[in-house]
Amino acid sequence: LKDQFDNLDKHTQWGIDFLEKYAKFVKERIEIEQNYAKQLRNLVKKYCPKRSPKDEEPRFTSCIAFFNILNELNDYAGQREVVAEEMGHRVYGELMRYSHDLKTERKMHLQEGRKAQQYLDMCWKQMDNSKKKFERECREAEKAQQSYERLDNDTNATKADVEKAKQQLNLRTHMADENKNEYAAQLQNFNGEQHKHYYIVIPQIYKQLQEMDERRTIKLSECYKGFADSERKVIPIISKCLEGMILAAKSVDEHRDSQLVIDCFKSGFEPPGDFPFEDYSQNIYRTISDGTISTPKQEGMRIDSKTTVGKAKGKLWLFGKKPKGPALEDFSHLPPEQRRKKLQQRIDELNRELQKETDQKDALIKMKDVYEKNPQMGDPGSLQPKLTETMGNMDRLRMEIHKNEAWLSEVEGKVAARSDRRHSSDINHLVTQGRESPEGSYTDDANQEVRGPPQQHAHPNEFDDEFEDDDPLPAIGHCKAIYPFDGHNEGTLAMKEGEILYIIEEDKGDGWTRARRHNGEEGYVPTSYIDVTLEKNSKGA
Repeated sequence: LKDQFDNLDKHTQWGIDFLEKYAKFVKERIEIEQNYAKQLRNLVKKYCPKRSPKDEEPRFTSCIAFFNILNELNDYAGQREVVAEEMGHRVYGELMRYSHDLKTERKMHLQEGRKAQQYLDMCWKQMDNSKKKFERECREAEKAQQSYERLDNDTNATKADVEKAKQQLNLRTHMADENKNEYAAQLQNFNGEQHKHYYIVIPQIYKQLQEMDERRTIKLSECYKGFADSERKVIPIISKCLEGMILAAKSVDEHRDSQLVIDCFKSGFEPPGDFPFEDYSQNIYRTISDGTISTPKQEGMRIDSKTTVGKAKGKLWLFGKKPKGPALEDFSHLPPEQRRKKLQQRIDELNRELQKETDQKDALIKMKDVYEKNPQMGDPGSLQPKLTETMGNMDRLRMEIHKNEAWLSEVEGKVAARSDRRHSSDINHLVTQGRESPEGSYTDDANQEVRGPPQQHAHPNEFDDEFEDDDPLPAIGHCKAIYPFDGHNEGTLAMKEGEILYIIEEDKGDGWTRARRHNGEEGYVPTSYIDVTLEKNSKGA
């Protein structure tokens, strides 16, 4: 390749261009990894739950598994960032530095080759000039030789002309000999330099270019390997992330989730009782003038959880909704079972706080004893305010625990009483104490009682006589039964779902509305069990 300097110049330039092209490829791969990691982190951030109170933290195994998968995905995104960082430092940065060094080295070697070629060209020019000069002097000497011979043979030529021609011949011959010697010296020098150029200088430069190009190839090979190693290094960690996702998927327990749903929504209310038989034939034996309101089913009365819900709208009743009102301190706005759980949780928290305060009190007492025995360590009196504050906190916590335990006992007693009533058919009295309605419902207001249907008189006969003596109350509207009501309690009116009744007295705030059937039978029905439509002028009337 001694004569392929230009082609080697092009090849080395192509090698550097290819190196930079691969560096550009690595750079774009790094950007892809960075964008991928960024999008994964944004995705995790989008679906990760925001910080919420402890009570609202997800408890279902499917939710916990999903959040664990999000955490693993976030770690996976971090590994993609590690890949990008490793590629940028180990591959791209190294390629850019090496490319710069390679350009500098290539430029130096090519300059040396051009200088050697220029020096050889200069030697050739010197040799060529001496050759041309020698050739010219030889021609001049030949002319002088011919001129001398012509004059020497001419009989008419003077001796002076012949002598002059001879001197000119000698001069030209001498100059031709000198140029010959100069040409021979220049030729010898050029041949030596040419041999040195093609066998020593250029091969050495080409060897350096070859070594440079081979180093470039080796560097590319190392970068290829580093490119793959950057990915391979994070494979164990990525595998752990994927294993974590698989473990999260295996941790999903459908039975546990179902039990959590049961524990979360279990209200503790009684299921509705059996529907009684309604004997409509009893009206056949009544006279037209009989204005008495029938009060059937006074015997064997039992408390039904669907009889009334008062006006406690928004409660977790059998047909109700989740509470929307403000939470009460004793959790009386919750159903019994949920109230019991909340109270138990609060008692446990208060006990933990009390234990902390007790430990702090003991530590302060020990520190005070140490100060009293060693006054130089501190003033015992400085601990008294903190000790007094701790004792006050302990008293306050004990009062809170006692108060919550009393509420818990009340709830557990009511649940037990309700359980006894479920197994006994002889209890027919209405619960009037506390805030529990005849059917075990709770009101929104902690100071308000939900009473049973208004008791007109203590005896059924007096109840009937009152309505026999008075004129029937005028209807102020009508209602439609949303739910069936069996009316076991005294003074209540049984109704079927979809039945139309007349409204003769609005709800007075106790959760009961007085209604009348078409046959004249009157009684109280739960307000929340009916859809009421009042006449326009009913309130004015």
